[in-house]
Amino acid sequence: MFEIDKWQEIYSTVKKNKLRTFLTGFSVAWGIFMLIILLGSGNGLENGVREQFKGGATNGVWISSGMTSMEYRGLKSGRRISFTNEDYKLIRDGVKGHDHISARLFMGNTITSYKTNYGSFFLSPCHPDYGVIKEIQMLEGRFLNQIDIRDYRKVASIGEKVKAELFKGRDTLAVGKYININGVLFQVVGVFRDFAREDDQQRRIYVPITTAQRVFNGNTEISQISFTTGNSTPEEADAMVNEARTLLSNKHVFDPKDERAASFWNKSEDVRRFNALFAGIRLFIWIIGIGTIIAGIVGVSNIMMIVVKERTKEIGVRKALGATPFSIIALVLQEAIVITAFAGYIGLVLGIGLLELVARNMPQSEFFKNPEANLSIALGATILLIIAGTMAGFFPAMKAARIKPIEALRDE
Repeated sequence: MFEIDKWQEIYSTVKKNKLRTFLTGFSVAWGIFMLIILLGSGNGLENGVREQFKGGATNGVWISSGMTSMEYRGLKSGRRISFTNEDYKLIRDGVKGHDHISARLFMGNTITSYKTNYGSFFLSPCHPDYGVIKEIQMLEGRFLNQIDIRDYRKVASIGEKVKAELFKGRDTLAVGKYININGVLFQVVGVFRDFAREDDQQRRIYVPITTAQRVFNGNTEISQISFTTGNSTPEEADAMVNEARTLLSNKHVFDPKDERAASFWNKSEDVRRFNALFAGIRLFIWIIGIGTIIAGIVGVSNIMMIVVKERTKEIGVRKALGATPFSIIALVLQEAIVITAFAGYIGLVLGIGLLELVARNMPQSEFFKNPEANLSIALGATILLIIAGTMAGFFPAMKAARIKPIEALRDE
């Protein structure tokens, strides 16, 4: 492999047939280039879609109350279903396997102030587990805790845009200060960032749901129940959703098939659906990319067949002088591998370079982000190059090894 004579022969052959070598190498380089571009574009599309899933646990389930649309057990449709704290406890205690659960109360936009600064922000009373379910990142202080719930504390965790509008100045501390929400003072205990793409998510204020029920509306009504399914399998997660649906339908007497009475959003279903979609896209990309590379391999193989034909006499002389079949095979294989590896490397570098250029200069898009070829793809492409070079030279090398010296010397 590292004999200088062999490298000199390969160089001489390439130099003698520059155009042929260039066209052969171009087909291989183009195949690798297209594979990298397709894989990088697929990653960009997948990254963009996955970005849409941020701002909520991928194993989360959200249940919202609604209005019946089907008659059931003699009851007419059009009945409003209202959730209360009892429903929260029913799901918490009745659905086995969840690891986090929270109720929420939708109170809409409320006038909130700090000193002379005012703003309208979305007030969202909840339980402490909602910070995990919503994948909230704390920038300052903390989120709500169980003591806040138990003691009906008037505390609030505010979004970073709430802080920016109420507490002017980037270095102003919000934690420990008191804000006025609908005429009631709440102490700020934390500032958070929500990764959901909606702008209003950063304009939310979370307060203990028990406090909000006592201070603002004086009842136990809730708007939504959400929980996460832990490390359960897809089948187990679906069973938990069905169990929650059954519990609520029995309590409120509505048809379990009535999706408007209580709407369920099982986020893991969407995640599974998109995972299957992108698995199919990746498979399709690999099929197209490998097909393009195979076309280049066939070209290299044909060229090597021509090379063997042109050097028939030379090979015959080598064998007459004692060259072994293995040395002949190694010579042809080495030349094929050098051509494919060098051309493939050029295609690989150009492909990755183009992806980097696009990633840096591409305008922001919700559904296409960071089109990149990661290290595993680069390693896979390198291994593919080595295999391609070996395959391209294998059959011509075997043909060369079977040449008989006496017949080679007679060849015209």
